[in-house]
Amino acid sequence: MRAPEFWQQRAAGRGNLAAACLAPAGWLFAAGGWLRHKLSRPRRVDVPVICVGNLVAGGAGKTPTVLALAALLEEMHPHVLTRGYPGKRRGPLWVDRSRHSVADVGDEALLLSRHLPTIIARNRVAGAITAANAGAGLVLMDDGFQNPSLVKDIALLVVDTGQSFGNGRCIPAGPLREPVARGLARADAIVLIGDGPFQAPARLPVFAASIQPECEASHWAGRRVVAFAGIGRPQKFFDTLTTLGAEVVSRHAFADHHVYSEAELQHLKQALPTGASLVTTEKDYVRLPRTWQAEVETLPVALQFEDPAAVSGWLHARLEAVS
Repeated sequence: MRAPEFWQQRAAGRGNLAAACLAPAGWLFAAGGWLRHKLSRPRRVDVPVICVGNLVAGGAGKTPTVLALAALLEEMHPHVLTRGYPGKRRGPLWVDRSRHSVADVGDEALLLSRHLPTIIARNRVAGAITAANAGAGLVLMDDGFQNPSLVKDIALLVVDTGQSFGNGRCIPAGPLREPVARGLARADAIVLIGDGPFQAPARLPVFAASIQPECEASHWAGRRVVAFAGIGRPQKFFDTLTTLGAEVVSRHAFADHHVYSEAELQHLKQALPTGASLVTTEKDYVRLPRTWQAEVETLPVALQFEDPAAVSGWLHARLEAVS
C-alpha cells in the first residue's frame, strides 16, 4: 500500500484530524510492541549480529546501508539475514536468483543476493543459526529492529531526514513502528541520511551518509526519460534523475514493493514520447517480469558514509568488545 499523505502532516487540518481519529489504534499498536519485547527471551547465536533497522514504515535506506557495512566488514565474511517481505516463502532459505522470484523471497532479498550470501527467514533465530552453520563470520540483518527474538550485538537505526519520523504517531495514525524514544533507547548508533535537521540523543554516535548515484551524470544529462518507482519515497528517485540532468517527461509513483503487471508496463511503454527511455530503481527492476527487464534502464545508487574510516573503526571496536 502507499503511505497516506497525512502521515507526514503535523499542521492542523484534515490530515491531522484523520491521524487524531486513528491515534487510539496507534496507541494499541505501540502497546503491542512494548508487550512483545517485555515477554520475549532473545537468543544469542555463535556469530556477531548487526541489525540495520528504522523506526518508520517504508524505505529509509536500510538495504544500501547493509551493503555499505558489508564492504567495511568484508574480512568477516558477512551474510545477510532478511525476512523476505513480501515473498511467500518462510525460510530459512538461501536466495538463489536463478530459481527464486520476487513472489518467493521479495525484492530486497533478490537485490541483496547480487552482492552477498543472503538468507530469508521469518524466524530470525533459525535464519541466523543457518547462516552461522554455513560459515558466516557476521550476520547483517536487513530490518528486524522491532523483532526481539534475536540478540543484536550492534543495533543501527537508519534515519532519512527527508521524512524523519513523519507526524510522530504510530501505525496506523502515522508511520512509526514504535515510539521514537523507545526505539532510540535500544539503538547503538544512528546512520543519518540527508542533510535535514535531526537531534540525536547525546549518547548515540551519528554517522552521516548520503545515497549517491553509481554513474556519471553525463550518462543522463539531456536524456528524456519516463521514470517509475514503487519504493518508500519515489520522489527522491525522480529528483535524483533531475539532478543528474535528465529531462523527466513523466513520473509514475507506485506503492512500495509494487509488483508490475504486463498491462501497466505496456501502458508505460505505449505512452513513451519519441526518444524517451523507461527508467526505474534497481529495487523495482527485480520486480519486473524478466521479459521486460531488457526494456527498462536502472539508476544504480549506493550509500556513502561521510567518514567511512570512523564508521569502520567504531564497528570493529564494538565487535571486538563482544567477541
